[in-house]
Amino acid sequence: MSNQTWTLVPYKGMEIIIDSKWIFKTKYKADGSIERRKARLIARGFKQTTCLNFDETFNLVVKFGSIITILAIAVHFNWEVKQLDISNAFLNGKLKETIFMHQPEGYIDSTKLNHICKLSKVIYNLKQAPRACITS
Repeated sequence: MSNQTWTLVPYKGMEIIIDSKWIFKTKYKADGSIERRKARLIARGFKQTTCLNFDETFNLVVKFGSIITILAIAVHFNWEVKQLDISNAFLNGKLKETIFMHQPEGYIDSTKLNHICKLSKVIYNLKQAPRACITS
């Protein structure tokens, strides 16, 4: 809600609505004690239909030859190489398509029971997620 991932809009009966579910995970320290608990809302993207919920998919894949070439250039010019992993990159991508989702469990607005979520940002498992995180 604070990330403005969706807005609640009245359900008109014509929208194609996807489901979502919560994934819970417990992270442990090396000694076995609990470090933290994580929760992730994911879309049930397998229910999305081509040309109805999305037009095309995109999967960011780097070829091994490209990595070797970049590393060879870096060695030749004595460049410093650093690696960066953005663990929540998918959560920053803005959607260009109109996607509707049922209100997620635990976030159902009791004053707007006949409303659905209109997604403005991607959530995990949407077919549009990889493209949106790169183009945003």
